[in-house]
Amino acid sequence: MADIYRALSDATRRRLLDLLAERDGMTLFEICSRLIDEGTGSSRQAISQHLSVLEESGLLATERVGRTKVHHFTPEPLREITRRWPLDRQDESS
Repeated sequence: MADIYRALSDATRRRLLDLLAERDGMTLFEICSRLIDEGTGSSRQAISQHLSVLEESGLLATERVGRTKVHHFTPEPLREITRRWPLDRQDESS
């Protein structure tokens, strides 16, 4: 679980997950192109390292399609957090 929190502690990694939640199954090139369009100044190598951290935490899965690596968001670790610490909506209204 510590890996998940470490992965989510970085704003760039959270943005990468947002991108993959919006459009799953992107290549590194597609991800970098989207970030450039947004004005993010991260290098391809930096993005690749961020993706590796997300994959190690279980929040991202990859598959090879020919010579290309395709990245997929895997939300199951986040669901585990909400199962472990569910929010009680009635307590929030008090």
